[in-house]
Amino acid sequence: MSKIMNTTKRYFLPLIFATIVVSLSSCSSNPTANNIDTGTPSPTTTPTNSASSPTPSQIPPVAQLREKSPNQESPKENTPSSSTSKTVNGKTTNVTIYTSDTQCQELIPEKVLVPAEEPVTNVVGKIIEKRDTSDFSLSGYRVNIKNGIATVDLRISPQSKRQIASLSSCEQFALFGSLRKTLTSNAQWNIKEVRFTERGQDIIL
Repeated sequence: MSKIMNTTKRYFLPLIFATIVVSLSSCSSNPTANNIDTGTPSPTTTPTNSASSPTPSQIPPVAQLREKSPNQESPKENTPSSSTSKTVNGKTTNVTIYTSDTQCQELIPEKVLVPAEEPVTNVVGKIIEKRDTSDFSLSGYRVNIKNGIATVDLRISPQSKRQIASLSSCEQFALFGSLRKTLTSNAQWNIKEVRFTERGQDIIL
């Protein structure tokens, strides 16, 4: 009888142990099986770098990028004092400007140095600055050259007590005559004609 018991224990104990191990391993693998069955992927975390991966709200618009591009040229308005306020650090060029005498009878040539990068714009600024008075003031100007025609667009300051139409014939000669003579006499610019406008409207002299 004891031999039978021993034999039974010898065969059943390993079987019971194996059954316990199998049941434990199946329990531990159930969560994974459940995840696979339900099709719900386990959450994954991906490290993000806010500096290298900006959010859509941080990405500047295309127009802003174009604005900031150093190679992008856009029309700019110059002020009468901009030609003299610039520090001459780079190359300069020698040009001839014409200014009126005190009697408004003739235009007197004068050699001046201006930055070589924008000589026409700076020459116009120098002449306009000479014509700035306490009651007639220009806040800005633009110069556009196309097909040998230079268009000088003027901006009257809101604080100016007088307008272009109120200028005397002597004042008109000193301003517009000087600009026209200066721009057409410097042959290197190839300017044959000069037009004057005020905010895009032709100035009738």
